[in-house]
Amino acid sequence: MTQTKHNNRHVSVKPRRKLKPALSVVIAALLLTGTSIQAQELEGDGTTVRYPASYFAEYSPVNAQDMLVRIPGMESAGDSSGGSQQRGNASRGGRGLGSGGGGTQIMINGKRTAGKDNDTKSQLARINSDQVNYIELIRGTSGDLDVRGGTQVVNIVLYEQLSNTSISYDLTTSHYDDGATKPGGLISYGGQADALSFLFSAVAEPKYDHRVSREHSILPGYVPNDRIQEERVRKQTAYTLSTNLGYDFSAQSSARLNALYAESDDPTTVERRTTDVTGAVPVTLNEYEDIPGQRSNWEIGGDYEYRFDGGSRFKTLFITNETDTGSVRERYKVAADGSQAKNLYLNSSSILQERIVRGSYTMDVFSGQNLEFGAERAQTILDSKLRLGVASSTGIASPDWGGLVPVKVANANTKVEELRYEPFLIHNWRINPRMSLETSLVYETSEISQSGDATNSRNFSFFKPKLDYRFDINPQLQLRFLVEKVVRQLSFTDFVAATDNDDNDSNTMAGNSNLRPDYWWNYNLTAEYRLPNDLGVVSANAYHHRHVDLLQRVDVTRPGGPLESAPGNLGKADMVVFEVKGSVRLTPLGMPNVLVTSLASARDSWVKDPFTNEVHRFNNYTRGQLQLGFRHDVPQWRLNYGINMKNDIDGGTKRWDIYDIESDYADPAYTAFLEVIAFNNLTFRLDIDNLTNMDTCRDRIRYVGHIASNILEEVEYNCGGSGRTFALKVSGRF
Repeated sequence: MTQTKHNNRHVSVKPRRKLKPALSVVIAALLLTGTSIQAQELEGDGTTVRYPASYFAEYSPVNAQDMLVRIPGMESAGDSSGGSQQRGNASRGGRGLGSGGGGTQIMINGKRTAGKDNDTKSQLARINSDQVNYIELIRGTSGDLDVRGGTQVVNIVLYEQLSNTSISYDLTTSHYDDGATKPGGLISYGGQADALSFLFSAVAEPKYDHRVSREHSILPGYVPNDRIQEERVRKQTAYTLSTNLGYDFSAQSSARLNALYAESDDPTTVERRTTDVTGAVPVTLNEYEDIPGQRSNWEIGGDYEYRFDGGSRFKTLFITNETDTGSVRERYKVAADGSQAKNLYLNSSSILQERIVRGSYTMDVFSGQNLEFGAERAQTILDSKLRLGVASSTGIASPDWGGLVPVKVANANTKVEELRYEPFLIHNWRINPRMSLETSLVYETSEISQSGDATNSRNFSFFKPKLDYRFDINPQLQLRFLVEKVVRQLSFTDFVAATDNDDNDSNTMAGNSNLRPDYWWNYNLTAEYRLPNDLGVVSANAYHHRHVDLLQRVDVTRPGGPLESAPGNLGKADMVVFEVKGSVRLTPLGMPNVLVTSLASARDSWVKDPFTNEVHRFNNYTRGQLQLGFRHDVPQWRLNYGINMKNDIDGGTKRWDIYDIESDYADPAYTAFLEVIAFNNLTFRLDIDNLTNMDTCRDRIRYVGHIASNILEEVEYNCGGSGRTFALKVSGRF
């Protein structure tokens, strides 16, 4: 074994597996097969690039998402999960509907959807390709845009009048590594009737997971401690019903209404076998866990817009949603004769509600300049409950605690509410045909109150300026400089006690009722070059975030109580990122329908640890990432295929806590697909996830007592995975 040092103590780390090079040979062979058809001519200027529907005709796309992924640089823009917080990027999570969020923003007919779960990106797979007139890539800023803050904006423009309605459908079968097979599907019905446009859809998405993990640990002096084999099965299917309606009252007045209801129960079972090897004879403990889980959520959103004769416009929108989750975790000790004795009961439930309303007025003030002003009000409420019961010879068992002895958990039954007001003023200035400047002045005031096991109420206020300058050096090359102050949206689950599903030695995680929103200054410089003749796009991005009150884990131990940590606010911290991306067609090599994508990033961050007073990287912050992929369309054979690889730099993704340090690492992750358009324009697609059967691994260094004491208790090595997943999808429309 190799060794690394931590706090002047040698710790064993097992060697990494080497990746076999066979895939590179396969990829090279595939790239050299087949012929391609030249991409069609693009329309547009240097700021806005237009892709007409005829550009995509040779690919026979089924929906708008199929069209978008054919555009260089848009390979992941249609991913509906893009709004979620990405692990390792500590600076995501700006709040407010006008915050933009950076990256690629999606609009449909120049409008964004007033929704979070039912957002614009999630509609792409439901919009029939026959409805799409053209797709615009907008790299400049403008007061006419319905979104702010995106590096670029994608506007999917539908035909104004449809001759008839259309139905699109997907039928999916997913096969998992343990032999399980789960069905799924999507059906959407859309069209237009005079001034009314509509889209109804129903989705059943299988999220079954069978994960097998193996763990062994050693004590100081390299003494073997125990071995753990765990098998976890989650039987989950997400069912979603949604609708998107639009109505044009006149050429000046229009409204949209969106609604969604979803259920995604996730009953889980766990079988665990722990073998203690410290004695002369190994001793084995078998455990079984039954974890039924329920989750449902609904959302309603809408907006109304009125355009005045002089070009000014008024717009108001609202969103209201609710997410109801609950789970019961019961753990049993299984004897040799098969009998079971319950030793743990954890019952957790929560209801999260949001209500947001926003209004704004936009008007021209001078030639090339316009002004938008308005206000936003948001209310967020979390009602959380948790009950912990254990097998104990002392205390009185209760049927409400699973027949076990209740254990008091601090901050277990709590309601958290935030009420936020945000007036804003946005000035957009088209300085000349090559330069634009957008300036935002936002003032936020909020009150966060907590009741129940913990009672607390605090007021906060932030001034959030923003400056976005763009310079088109020529129609292909654009420079962007951005300076902004971003306030993070707090996760209300950090205020309350929660179950700990990642550590078998810890049943619950403490909450912190004294959290305050952290913020950072973002200094961002981006250069993007669109290659001529639709060859692709390359970009470089460098940014520095200066954090204040950074959220990390802190010591919340109560006097006389056990060691506890929870999310808390630290002082100042910094992070820097340099990222290079490319999406290029291999036209110079005679393969214009082969699209190669790549991303390479290097990251660093530094913060003073609250437990050890050392300076190190943020928790869960990767050192960098490498992504490579290609997509080959063969229109004359009516097929396309591709492979993608993603690899994080090992050694940087760590988590420092009050009594342990965790490190994550893994081999590169590969996904692949093959798609064939067959008879009657039916599309058959095979997706393979985890192509190389890669495991993810975690090393955990535990200490006796507080980590600052530097007394090593044990080192755990855990690796596991869910194996390959094959998904066959049949798509069509009529």
